[in-house]
Amino acid sequence: MSMQRRTFLALSAAGAAGMGASLLGTGQAGAIARPQSAPTTPFAVGVRRYDWTRGSRRCTTYVYYPATGTPGGNPVTNAPVAGGVFPVYNFTHGYGSSPQNSLFIIRALASAGFVVPAPHFNHNFGDVNNGNSSKDVSQVITNTLALNASGPLAGHINTGIGVGVSGHSLGGMITHGLLTSWPDRRIISANPQSCTDMGNPSSSVSAKVLFVHGDRDSTTQYSSARQAYNEMTWPKAFLTFVGGSHTSFWSDQRFPRTVVDWARWTMYGDTAARDRLPADAAGSNTRWESVLR
Repeated sequence: MSMQRRTFLALSAAGAAGMGASLLGTGQAGAIARPQSAPTTPFAVGVRRYDWTRGSRRCTTYVYYPATGTPGGNPVTNAPVAGGVFPVYNFTHGYGSSPQNSLFIIRALASAGFVVPAPHFNHNFGDVNNGNSSKDVSQVITNTLALNASGPLAGHINTGIGVGVSGHSLGGMITHGLLTSWPDRRIISANPQSCTDMGNPSSSVSAKVLFVHGDRDSTTQYSSARQAYNEMTWPKAFLTFVGGSHTSFWSDQRFPRTVVDWARWTMYGDTAARDRLPADAAGSNTRWESVLR
């Protein structure tokens, strides 16, 4: 195993402080449903809080979703869900952050037609390293899919096509861990942001994976994310923000545009979104690489 793996354990305290039988189980679904057509117009966004647990571990989760109402603006608590059936795309925040501090990407996904569970964790480096945090996200995914059976989101969640996962920094490591050391076979799409390599790709997962990273990141090593990318044989892409830091791309609209394109292609089969990727990622100080087939 490369020395670049698990490098986050060596982060200084200062560096860490800057880090912001069915699909209901982790087994492969027996029958894969065809995706719905991708939405053609944006949605308003609603949010509901769920105080879930995994054993004694708290997994408080804010579930964002397409809602009725006028698109744009902040998520509306307990808003009525929009008409439609939507895939699940999890987002896990970074160290010391929260879902509310990550709305620039969560809102973009939810308004594009995704149910976005966003757990609020008190991140612990040891739990990321030993897989507990990745397993927590798997539990959050299971609980989110179960919302399709009863309650306000019943009938609005696509439980038959697989799920997507994304996350930044420690959340990106948790996301990569779900593809490698603690695999969740339900995952068909992933977007690790500013992550480090958490292990070898699992033979039990078949996912399309988009990495996003600044190549001057002083908190999580760009070279480690590159190693993770190079190890993958799945359809994959890497968006580099040249000269970018750990979080500098948050304010760059190419970031949410590219992530949403990726999610629409991989979860809805939207080939137009796939074909937009190079252009939507292009511009000064970016580098786009992909192996999409």
